[in-house]
Amino acid sequence: MLQISKKVEYGLIAIRHMALQKNDCCTTTKEISERYAIPYNLLAKVMQVLARRGFIIPRQGVYGGYILTKNPSDIKISDVINAIEQVPQISLMQCEAEPIENCAVSSFCTIKSPLLKIQQTINNAFQQMSLQEILH
Repeated sequence: MLQISKKVEYGLIAIRHMALQKNDCCTTTKEISERYAIPYNLLAKVMQVLARRGFIIPRQGVYGGYILTKNPSDIKISDVINAIEQVPQISLMQCEAEPIENCAVSSFCTIKSPLLKIQQTINNAFQQMSLQEILH
């Protein structure tokens, strides 16, 4: 089954939460963690990755936290997935996610071509969908 990782799921929840804040209000990792019952330590790591990749910036101080650096309509879901997972795409098949020599049936596989079409459709959907579209 195709499934995004928990890190990606938590990252999308976090940036969606930040996008819903009024007046560029800072949001803390603790606030998001408590609101959505996300393990704090894992979310903190995801937030650091999102900050390193330029999606959010940290604000220090008493009223510190994170804020989005871009308009939600300019943030593509595929960019968030790729930033967190550091892979160029979501893979339906092992032979696409790993070196071809790891697949014992690659030379006579009969399903690779149709599954690649499905994978391309999924990847295109993630590339076209923006954060703005998941705010509602």
